[in-house]
Amino acid sequence: MVISMRKGLRFFRFILIFAALVYLFYHVLDLFNGWISPVDQYQAPVGNAVKVFQETAWPGPGDERPAFAERLRLFYWYGE
Repeated sequence: MVISMRKGLRFFRFILIFAALVYLFYHVLDLFNGWISPVDQYQAPVGNAVKVFQETAWPGPGDERPAFAERLRLFYWYGE
């Protein structure tokens, strides 16, 4: 079996160019992903910002939580 040096070099060049293009394509997609990915909305506030959500006791007799139907009614009433 005879292996041509020209075909071998052509195949090696093809593999080298293919690997370089895959590497370039990967880094372009990585840059695009960094540009388009959303900001982490659960990170700690910076500067004078204050995180406003805090679990508090429910107003009412005995600090008991209202029933699910009452909470759902308040949700729709206030539109939150």
